[in-house]
Amino acid sequence: MALFDYEQFKTAVYELTHIDLNCYKEKQMKRRIDTLIAKNGITGYAPYVELLRTNTQKFDEFVNYLTINVSEFYRNPEQWVYMDKQVIPQLLKSFGSKLKIWSAACSTGDEPYSLVMALSRHLPLNQISIYATDIDNQVLEKAKAGLYNAKSVAAVPEDLKKKYFTQIGPSYQISDEIKSRVTFQKHNLLKDSYPKDCHFIVCRNVLIYFTEEAKDDIFSKFYQSLAHKGILFIGSTEQIINFKQIGYSRRDSFYYEKP
Repeated sequence: MALFDYEQFKTAVYELTHIDLNCYKEKQMKRRIDTLIAKNGITGYAPYVELLRTNTQKFDEFVNYLTINVSEFYRNPEQWVYMDKQVIPQLLKSFGSKLKIWSAACSTGDEPYSLVMALSRHLPLNQISIYATDIDNQVLEKAKAGLYNAKSVAAVPEDLKKKYFTQIGPSYQISDEIKSRVTFQKHNLLKDSYPKDCHFIVCRNVLIYFTEEAKDDIFSKFYQSLAHKGILFIGSTEQIINFKQIGYSRRDSFYYEKP
C-alpha cells in the first residue's frame, strides 16, 4: 500500500468513522494520533488505516482515544449550586415539569446522571427524562454500565451519594432508578442533526478541543436547538465570545439563555 500523508489520513478517518479531524486543533490531535500509531508498533498512516478497517478492537480503541473522556460527577460544584438555586427553578417556571433536557457529548454518563440527581431535589424521579449523546460507543457502554471510581463521584453531595450509589470494592455503582431516567444515543455534534425545542442543553469541557470555526457552528446549532427561554450550560474552561451576535443573553459566567 502506498504511503500517504496526514491530509489523506484525515480523509480516510472520516470515511471510516464520520469524525472530521479538520475540526480539531491539528497539532494537538496529530500528536495524539502519532503516539497511538507508534504504540501499536506501526510505521505510517496507510498501514494504520488498514488495521482500523480490519480490526474491530483497534477501531474501537482509536475512536476512544480520539474522544477526550475526562469526566466526573458535579464537576465545578459551585456551578451546580447555581443550577439548583437559579436555573432549575426558572426552567420549571417557564416550561413546567416536563423538561426536555439534552446532555451533549456526555462521555461516561457522569453529567446526565448528575442532572437527574440535581433535578430529583425539585421533581419526582418518574417525571425526569434526560437525552444524553456522545460520538464514542465505548464511553456510551461505560455510561450504561454506571460503574465509577472514587475520584469520579467525589463531588456528589453526600446525601445523594448515600441514596443513589452502592459501593462495590473501590468502585461506586449508580442505582437503576437513576439510570432509567437517561436515554443514551450515539451522536456527532459536527455532522448529525440536533434535537428541537430543548429547554436545557448541557455541553461542557468538550469544545475546547475544536477550532474556533467549529465552536461557532456548534454554539449556533445549540441556539437553534433551544426553545425560547431555554438555557445552555457550558464548561468552566469555555466561553462564547460572540454570544450576542448568535442571539444569546448571558445569565451567568457559564449559562446562556435564548431570549
